[in-house]
Amino acid sequence: MNEKMKEDPVKLHKDANTLYEVGKYKEAEEKFLQAADLYKKVNNFFDSTSMLFKAGECAYTLKDYDKAVEQFLKSAELSFNKGFDRFGVSALEYARDCYGALKNKKKVKELEKKIKEVKKKLEASF
Repeated sequence: MNEKMKEDPVKLHKDANTLYEVGKYKEAEEKFLQAADLYKKVNNFFDSTSMLFKAGECAYTLKDYDKAVEQFLKSAELSFNKGFDRFGVSALEYARDCYGALKNKKKVKELEKKIKEVKKKLEASF
């Protein structure tokens, strides 16, 4: 594979989606993470947050909740930093579900509080 193909986030994005659709979640997760990094390098933050989210979904599907939490929290952090608050809330909700699966009640409570705060802020902005 030549360097140009490896550095194309759109191609990685499409390849990752294809792998995801056929149930190859581990491979898809790796490509989503690569695409997220490349999108971030070219300041395409929305697609970067989206790719982190999709990588989290892959890990979640594989029941690798620790890894899924990490991806969802990265997606949420970047989302909030760039003003994609609604997307950030979705990522936090998924992270909360991961902590639930890990039976980490303290983290579940922390995230529920944060989700509530963000939703309140969003409603106030209308």
